[in-house]
Amino acid sequence: MPGSPRSSRRGKAKRVHKRSVNNPFSSLLAELKESSPLRHLGFRHFYFGTIGSALGYTMQATVAAWLMATITPSPLMVALVQTASTAPTLLFGLIGGALADIVDRRKIILVAQSVLLVATATLGTITLTGWINPPSLLLLTFMVGVGFTFYQPAQQANVNELVPPRDLHRAVALGAVAFNVARAAGPALAGAIAAWAGSGSAFLVSAVCFTIMIHAARQLKPRARNLPGVPERLLSGVLSGMRFVRHSPGMRALVFRNFSFAVCASAFWALLPVLARDQLHLGAGGFGLLSAGFGLGAVTGAISIPSQLRRRPLHTVVLSAILLWILAILLIAATDSTVLAVLGTYAAGMAWVCVFASLTAGTQSTAPAWVRARAVGTSIVAVQASLAVGSILWGTLASATGTHVALAISALALVIMQGLSYRIRVVLGSEADVTPGFQLPELAMALQPMADDGPVLVQVEYRIPRAQREEFLHAIRAVEPTRRRNGAMSWRVFADIAEEGRFVERFIISSWAEYVRLRSRATVADRAAHTAIEKFQEAGTPIRVSRLIGVDLSNARFASAVPTIVDRDGGDAG
Repeated sequence: MPGSPRSSRRGKAKRVHKRSVNNPFSSLLAELKESSPLRHLGFRHFYFGTIGSALGYTMQATVAAWLMATITPSPLMVALVQTASTAPTLLFGLIGGALADIVDRRKIILVAQSVLLVATATLGTITLTGWINPPSLLLLTFMVGVGFTFYQPAQQANVNELVPPRDLHRAVALGAVAFNVARAAGPALAGAIAAWAGSGSAFLVSAVCFTIMIHAARQLKPRARNLPGVPERLLSGVLSGMRFVRHSPGMRALVFRNFSFAVCASAFWALLPVLARDQLHLGAGGFGLLSAGFGLGAVTGAISIPSQLRRRPLHTVVLSAILLWILAILLIAATDSTVLAVLGTYAAGMAWVCVFASLTAGTQSTAPAWVRARAVGTSIVAVQASLAVGSILWGTLASATGTHVALAISALALVIMQGLSYRIRVVLGSEADVTPGFQLPELAMALQPMADDGPVLVQVEYRIPRAQREEFLHAIRAVEPTRRRNGAMSWRVFADIAEEGRFVERFIISSWAEYVRLRSRATVADRAAHTAIEKFQEAGTPIRVSRLIGVDLSNARFASAVPTIVDRDGGDAG
C-alpha cells in the first residue's frame, strides 16, 4: 500500500542509497568516522597530545643533528647525537617499562613531558646565547632521550586502556600516523625555522609542543591496579618483565625482529645529515626536505597497516617492508640526485613504519595488561640500543669508507640477517593471550604468610593411566612457559618411583606476594593449556595441589605450622 510503513521504509532506503551513490566520498568519511578509534573521547584527547609530543621530539632531534653537523666536521660526532638520544633507553628502558606497569602512567607521562620541555628549552636558550658546544649539545640531547625513554612505554601501553580490543590495531596504526606526521612535518618545520630564525628558535618552538601532551595527560583518569595483593617493587617488576619475554616465544620473536632490523637501519638516521651535507650538498632546508620525504612515506605506510594486517599475516607484512627498506637504502646510497634521494627516503619511511608499527601491534596484542608496558619497554630497548650501538658502528665505518659505502653495507647486512633468521616468525596475539582467566577460589590456609615470606613451593599431583602417560608428558610441556612467564623461578615434572602412575608438577615462586600475583596473571590461553592436561587424570581421582612456604629457621613464627605443611605433602620431610 502506498501509505504503509513498508513502502515508507523502501522510499527511505532508496533515498539513502541514492545519496550514497551520488556522494560516495561522504559515505566513505562516515564509515571511517564510525570505525575510527578517534570516536572515543579519551583516546582523541590523548592522540592530539601524542602528536604534539612527537612533533616536539622530532623537531629537537632534527635540529640537534643538523646543529652538530654545522659546528663540527666529524661524521662520528654527528652520529653521536643519535647515540646520545637513544642510549638512555639502553640504560633506563626496562626500568621505564616496569614503572609504567607499577605506577600510575598519568604521573609518568607528566613528569617525562616536563623533562622534555625543560631540556629542549635549555638547548634553545644556550644556542641563542652562543654558549652551545658539542659536549653541552650531547648532554642535553641525552636528557631529552631520558624523558622520552620513560614516556614511550607509558604512552603506548595506555592506548589499550582508551580503546576496546577490536580497535587496538587501528589505534596503534593511528599512533604510527601521529609520530610519522610529526616526522614529516617536524623536520620540515624545524629546518624552515632554523634557516629563518636560527637553531635556537627552532629548539624553543619544539619545547612548546610538549605542553600539548602535558595538557592531555592531566585529563586522564588514574589507572586502577591490574592485580590484587602487594604492589610490585621496581627491581622485581623489571625481573618479572624480563622473565615474561624470555619464556614467551611470541615476544622473543618480536624483540628479535625489532633488534635485527634496527641495528642495520640505524645507518640511515646516523648518516642522513652527513649524506645531505657532503653527498647531496644541501643546507638545513634540504636536510629537512629529506626528513620530510621520509615522514610522508611513513604516513602512507601507517595508513596502510590496518588493511595489510587484515589481508596478510604479520610475518609477511614485516618481511615485505624489510625488502622495501633494502631497496630504498641502496637507491639513496647510489644517487647524487636530490629528487631520487627524496624518493628513496619516501620509500624508506613507508618501510620503517610498516616494520615497527606492525611489530608494535604484535607486542601490544601478545602481552597481557599486567606486563604490557614492560613488553613494550623491552621492544623499545631492543630498538634504541640497536640504534645507539649501530650509530657508532656505521659512523665509524663511514669515516673510513665514505657515507654511500656504509649505507650499502648496512643494506647487505640486513639481507644476511634476514637469511639467517628466516625460521623466526612473528604473529599477532589473540584475545585469549591477553584476557585474564577465570577468578580462582580463595585459598584455605592454616596460617597467613607475610608478603615477603617465601619461597613458595607448589606441587600438583596427577594420577595418569599407563595408556595415556606419553600423551600426558607431551601435553604438560605447554604448561611450563605459562608458569615461568607468570612468575615461577623453576619448573619440573617428577615421576614417583614408589607409586606407578603418580606424577608431580613442581614449581617455585620467590615470595608469597609473587605467588598471589602469579595466580591472577594467568590468561584464558594459559588456562586452556592447564585444562588440556586435566583430561588425562585418572577417573574418580581429583588432582591434588599442595602449597608449601619456605621456613626461616632463625624465625620461630612458622615453627608450629611446619608439621601441618609437611603432612599435606605426605609426611616425608626428606
